[in-house]
Amino acid sequence: MDSTFIIIGGGIAGVSCAEGLAFLAPEEKVVLITASSLIKAVTNIVPISQNLTQFDVEERNIVTLTEMHPSVSVVHDLVVRVDNENKLVETKSGQVIRYKKLCLCTGASPKLITENSPHVIGIRDTESVEKFSSRIKNAKRIVVVGNGGIATEIVHEIRGVEIIWVIKDKHISATFVDPGAAEFFQNKLTQRNDKSECDRVVKRMKYTVSEGQVTKGGAALGPDWHSSCNVKGTSVASSKVQVEYECEIIGVSSEQQDNEEWPIYAELTNGKIIGCDFIVSATGVVPNSTLNGLEELNKGGDGGILVDSKLQTSEKDLFAAGDVCTVNWNLAEHWFQMRLWTQALQMGRYAAKSMACDLRGEDFFQDFCFELFTHVTKFFGFKVVLLGLYNGQKLNGSYEILLRMTKNVEYIKLILKDGKLKGAVLIGETDLEEMCENLILNQLDLTIYGEDLLNPDIDVEDYFD
Repeated sequence: MDSTFIIIGGGIAGVSCAEGLAFLAPEEKVVLITASSLIKAVTNIVPISQNLTQFDVEERNIVTLTEMHPSVSVVHDLVVRVDNENKLVETKSGQVIRYKKLCLCTGASPKLITENSPHVIGIRDTESVEKFSSRIKNAKRIVVVGNGGIATEIVHEIRGVEIIWVIKDKHISATFVDPGAAEFFQNKLTQRNDKSECDRVVKRMKYTVSEGQVTKGGAALGPDWHSSCNVKGTSVASSKVQVEYECEIIGVSSEQQDNEEWPIYAELTNGKIIGCDFIVSATGVVPNSTLNGLEELNKGGDGGILVDSKLQTSEKDLFAAGDVCTVNWNLAEHWFQMRLWTQALQMGRYAAKSMACDLRGEDFFQDFCFELFTHVTKFFGFKVVLLGLYNGQKLNGSYEILLRMTKNVEYIKLILKDGKLKGAVLIGETDLEEMCENLILNQLDLTIYGEDLLNPDIDVEDYFD
């Protein structure tokens, strides 16, 4: 088979790249190779501001992509070898596809605390959610390890099971928020009941996998992944969450401890040994950057494939986007890489632009989305907007904070340095997204406004918008 463009991976980055190429170069043939019969499509994109967008992620059958974009073909197969010198991709079924430009969107895999244990699972793709859902039905106690987005969602959503949350930080959700915001969420953690937000209507497509469709190493989940799976345990009592701060798991064992019978026991650095039905490992991801034939690609310290400002790898005509890549250019002041759905979408679209322009020999500028870090998510039922250097990243601790909090309503944190806004955390319906984005990009001197920036009696946002 001959193709102008090949994309490996059916996640958000890969599908966004394919859709971008179908739009930018409709006359060229695009082949998307995916290990799963389901692909991730971004839908219902709602612009909140110039750079900030909120979107849903739907899991669709591969045929929907070809129906919507006639120039795109989808191959449901595993890639076994890439020969970039001769521009060939070989699949497990023996199919060989020739290309001119190739984009790697193979994503990342969960970083498990221990491998090959039936009682330790990671949550990253549809397969792992299916496994989690089947295990939680009969569970009385689980241990959740990690302090990022997925760990936070698990702790918030699960009902009818005792949860031991093991985190290495001094406060919850440290990957995204500071101790103040964690304190804001604390009520939601301690005052849980079995009906609350668990039964709310989620207006998104449910994730479903039929038998025979599940493939190891599938695409990453999108928002609200938990809405379609059973997140209730067997305990009749209201859910209990116990947080073990500033500790990690140093070992797991199946040997019985203290007359308690549990399938697995976790030994913590604080000396405790906790028995549970299973352990959820949500301690980050490892890029899926190992492909036969591409061993010579330059990689970063985190294992990701290094890409330049055009998302091109160290090999000509070979691009990478999403979780599998590690950025290797002089970053804008207010942007940095995090392996998030938002950046997977942005990189996928930008890779399409790079590949199309490279094919035609056209010059182009880097996408504006790499000027400002933006992310929208939900924690404990609250809308969370992160802008710029929201936790003082890159500022070496030299900054000041403006803070406004209304208990159970909103939490607003502004990061300022030398009188200029560098980042913001907006929790709740604050309506300050556009103002904060403009102030970060424009770098206006706000010294004269002082604390009035967050004075609820002054409509500062109307002035700066």
